[in-house]
Amino acid sequence: MDRIHNFSAGPAVLPESVIREAQEDLWSHAGSGLGICECSHRSPQFDVVIDNARDRIHRLLGCDADQEVLFLHGGARTQFFMLPMNLLRGGRATYIDTGKWSDGAIDDAKLYGTVDVPFSSKSTNYDRVPGPGTLPAVPDGTVYLHYTSNNTVAGTEFHHIPDAGSAWLACDMSSDFLSRPVDGSKFSFIYAGAQKNVGPSGTTVVVIRKSLLEHCDTALPPMLRYGLHVKKGSMYNTPATFPIYVIEKVTAWIEAQGGLEAVEARNVAQANAIYGVVDGSDFWSGKAERASRSLMNVTFTTGDDDRDMRFVQEAAAAGLSGLKGHRSVGGLRASIYNAQTDAAVEALVSFMHDFEKRNG
Repeated sequence: MDRIHNFSAGPAVLPESVIREAQEDLWSHAGSGLGICECSHRSPQFDVVIDNARDRIHRLLGCDADQEVLFLHGGARTQFFMLPMNLLRGGRATYIDTGKWSDGAIDDAKLYGTVDVPFSSKSTNYDRVPGPGTLPAVPDGTVYLHYTSNNTVAGTEFHHIPDAGSAWLACDMSSDFLSRPVDGSKFSFIYAGAQKNVGPSGTTVVVIRKSLLEHCDTALPPMLRYGLHVKKGSMYNTPATFPIYVIEKVTAWIEAQGGLEAVEARNVAQANAIYGVVDGSDFWSGKAERASRSLMNVTFTTGDDDRDMRFVQEAAAAGLSGLKGHRSVGGLRASIYNAQTDAAVEALVSFMHDFEKRNG
């Protein structure tokens, strides 16, 4: 069977060239006679893989010498509590509430200290993020400011970096990680589940300043100590070797595309093509405010639940998969991460026009 067009929010589409290479390397990686899923995580063979993955992420983000890249278990949700468990320790943190995942991070942080929430768009179904310069100054004594850069459920995205003042800046970049140029050196802490833009599910990329480690709680179980993971080079226990391998290949693919500038240009063009249809008639309506729209997750609706469901079913029959909105909000969602193809977007745009003609 031919491959269909994948608009899933994650695990999501991967570059075809990476999938093809992984097929070969599952059998024999780097001419070793061992498949990538079979080689020891402590072998020189895998050292090259994880070192390259770490170095490429560091380079693409523009990190400085104080920042360490880790590959950890437990998904981004584990970082919801692991970050405040290590660094908040009864102190005060500021969280910006722009969606389901930031809301979950806030709940976990409250277990470990006081949480200030100066902005929330919950009352308007998370249809926007705060604009540049609209947030009040972070209170003195704040340990860190946390935000979620892209919100997969609502389809909103920060197009600027909030000002953390003298506090540390922490960001959940799970769904727009390495999708555009970002000055990584501005952050004290970054985390991202791999399964959106850079790999399959199974590992979480964490970027932490080594200067923060002296502030971390050392009385935690070993698996929850950032300092130990840094010391062991993400090898305290067996890491998720295959996802790390795919991350290494995807980051190499990003560099081969021309880096994050080139990737962003394609992401913008694809998003604009779909938003152009949404904005082009009264049949469709977007679910996010225009200034806050995501380049990764385009959320929209026909305004009728039954018609939305018919769109999803007919689209799937036409080879367009994963267009149903998140179960918590309904509607429609097209996820167009880095590896999404122009052909897939063109097919979706064509189908949207056809559906409107038949149902408008």
